[in-house]
Amino acid sequence: MNQIAKLLPVENIVTGLDASSKKRVFEQAGILFENRHGLARSLVYEALFAREKLGSTALGQGIAIPHGRIKGLKEARAAFLRLTAPVQFDAPDGKPVGYVFVLLVPEAATEHHLQLLSELARMFSDKGFRERLATAADAAKTHALFANWSCAN
Repeated sequence: MNQIAKLLPVENIVTGLDASSKKRVFEQAGILFENRHGLARSLVYEALFAREKLGSTALGQGIAIPHGRIKGLKEARAAFLRLTAPVQFDAPDGKPVGYVFVLLVPEAATEHHLQLLSELARMFSDKGFRERLATAADAAKTHALFANWSCAN
């Protein structure tokens, strides 16, 4: 199992999120982390937006990897959100985003944080992987895609 699958529990995968904007996506991510990990939703929302103000976390091809540093967080946490309808995210290719991988890291995170982002970028640059994500029936099947992905794909 790769690093990403280890920090992405099935419970943190939503395969039909209804959100009308980037702001709503971040609000829903905050609610998810609050309900599942006891992190204040406002803390998550603010961390994601603070990073987004530095530049869009959209990669293109309908993918975004919003990430933020959370004071007091002991280890990285993640969630994957497949939206019911794509939203504007200021992507470099101008395409709206339908797949959002949220990554939260401890405030002092350094090299590990960069390794995770690099692995995510490699995953999402894999066209076959993106196509399989689009058709995964539920959270368990989506998690299996993340768990079984390797850079040899």
